[in-house]
Amino acid sequence: MEVIGTLEALRARLRGEPAIACVPTMGNIHQGHLSLVRIACEHAPLVVTTIFVNRLQFGANEDFDGYPRTFEDDCDSLERAGNAIVFHPNESQMYPEPQVFTVEPPAVANKLEGRFRPGHFRGVATVVLKLFNMVQPHYAVFGKKDYQQISIVRHMVEQLALPVRIIPAETVRADDGLALSSRNRYLTAEQRSEAPRLNSVLRRVREQVEAGDRNFEAIEFAADAELARHGWHVDYVVVRSRRTLMQPGARERELVVLGAAKLGNTRLIDNLEILAPA
Repeated sequence: MEVIGTLEALRARLRGEPAIACVPTMGNIHQGHLSLVRIACEHAPLVVTTIFVNRLQFGANEDFDGYPRTFEDDCDSLERAGNAIVFHPNESQMYPEPQVFTVEPPAVANKLEGRFRPGHFRGVATVVLKLFNMVQPHYAVFGKKDYQQISIVRHMVEQLALPVRIIPAETVRADDGLALSSRNRYLTAEQRSEAPRLNSVLRRVREQVEAGDRNFEAIEFAADAELARHGWHVDYVVVRSRRTLMQPGARERELVVLGAAKLGNTRLIDNLEILAPA
């Protein structure tokens, strides 16, 4: 596996490659990331995983400096998964001057995660567009765990006519249902045993909606209350349209329930797609 740190070297290496798949990450690689790499390998003979901790998507109260950086272990895991190239630019390579040109995402970026992390999706969209311009992939694989992120990236690709196909990948979970995340390492043993409750609450919401209950406000309130009773600080549990991430229309069937809540100081997110009855 090759590790490349500069744009000049990356472009020289990729010149003439017939098909490239990209997996953008911030490192701290776990099985969820590796599943994205394996999916990427199914779509192109050359997979480039990018590892870059993007300052632009961290808010004022978020710990950019404390984000776990495990580069050597990441490379070992990626090589075993069949990844061909790691693009690992430093900050001066990625942002050789202040990034004054940014991507302004649509209004939905200020809801859900965007409500609690102002400016986050501006940073995400900007760095993803920049990475796409650097790698110039034919395919890019993103996990569904960050559902709002993949929705915004897809919309950006469509609106800007980028020549890349976005491949969505199902969330990878532990045996007890907890979505794999770099943040899980911050959970205490007691919190880790409680953490799967978020997924179980979302599953109950899905069951209610798929059984025909469309009183979303009441369903959401009950889900919030159950998490709060067990010590969670709930940011949201909501049922939304998969297509728009806004409140669904009266007859809309393709829905998603999204949840975000804190256990102690660790904020967890999850979601489940729903197909409501006709």
